[in-house]
Amino acid sequence: MIDTDKWREIFSSLGRHKLRTFLTAFSVWWGIFMLVILLGAGKGLENSAEEDFKDDAMSIIRMWPGTTSKEYKGLPAGRRLRFTNDEFKSMSEIEGVRETASRYFLWGQYFIKHKNKSLSFDVQCVNTSYIKFENPELIKGRLLNQMDLKEKRKVCVIGIKVQEGFFPKGENPIGEYLNIKGTDYQIVGVITDTGWEGKKRRIYLPITTTQLVEGTERIHQLTAEMGDVTLAESEVIEDRIRLSLATQMKFNPTDKQAIYLRNQIENYNRFRSTMNMISLFIWFVGIGSIIAGVIGVSNIMLIIVKERTKEIGVRKALGATPSSIVTMIVQEAIFLTSIAGYLGMLCGMGLIIAIQTVMEQNNMEAEFFRNPEVDIKMVLIALGILVVSGGLAGLIPALQAVKINPVVAMKS
Repeated sequence: MIDTDKWREIFSSLGRHKLRTFLTAFSVWWGIFMLVILLGAGKGLENSAEEDFKDDAMSIIRMWPGTTSKEYKGLPAGRRLRFTNDEFKSMSEIEGVRETASRYFLWGQYFIKHKNKSLSFDVQCVNTSYIKFENPELIKGRLLNQMDLKEKRKVCVIGIKVQEGFFPKGENPIGEYLNIKGTDYQIVGVITDTGWEGKKRRIYLPITTTQLVEGTERIHQLTAEMGDVTLAESEVIEDRIRLSLATQMKFNPTDKQAIYLRNQIENYNRFRSTMNMISLFIWFVGIGSIIAGVIGVSNIMLIIVKERTKEIGVRKALGATPSSIVTMIVQEAIFLTSIAGYLGMLCGMGLIIAIQTVMEQNNMEAEFFRNPEVDIKMVLIALGILVVSGGLAGLIPALQAVKINPVVAMKS
């Protein structure tokens, strides 16, 4: 049964000092509100990075040639190394490497032309494996295939932004031609990508065709796919790759500047560690804000007990039990923290939902911030801890109230 008299006293006590009550409740509200916002922002960053990792093959090692920094078998330091088709062919013979890919960049500022329109886009010359590692979404047509590479066909696959730039809405680009550095390439496919926005602005050409046109066997980047392996296993394969390239290209295997290797599995583990640290920092800041609010509740309850010393003395003289006095003060503290904390949680969740809605309605795809969300279970746990802490904050003043001597209290 609800004790209406006790609740009337609680509201009367809080209402006598409206500003003090408001400021105390605001500190609790702000603590849980900031925790929700920080959790949502942290999740938005995590979702964005996860989407980028998910978008590409995970168990891959990317390689770029560098400049030697150590002498090797009479060869001087400072040699600029280059990948060629020979390194690409030998890569598949390394133990642990399941599939390989090559990439050639068309450097320089130039325009891609279609009819009377000229635009600038990123052009990458690749083999079929590289596109598979990029994991694009095919919208229409097809991707590059082995026959394109074998026969050195002048074909290309374009990103959705390239289609939008050259072709009016509703016009089918398949079969049309783009002029790239004076050579016409027929469009055979259109792709999009859920990860990095820049991939939507790419044009993919067969690397064999580009090498023929450019008169070179050079390759700017190699990629090795390892299959389902652990971090430790990938590091072993990484060492094998470095040793194989060192033997073939004649540089010191310990020279880290000769070849740059980026292990995607290692990068992902580093990313997870970073996100865990960010999550801990968010909780540290959020919990700190909540603790500040709880301390405020404890302080206001101490003041309330001090102001009601005479009243508590009269209650004890009339036979009020210690438990009834403790219950009244603790209930007041729990009520204040519960209401303020619940409102803070609702406001925080409401703001996160509003941000999600605005981003969806306006088709806003931030590269480093995607789909902010909050784990409601974690917020409810935090709210529960807040309420319990509020009760404990009220317990200390309540225990002091129990110790009040009725005679001394009524003389004060």
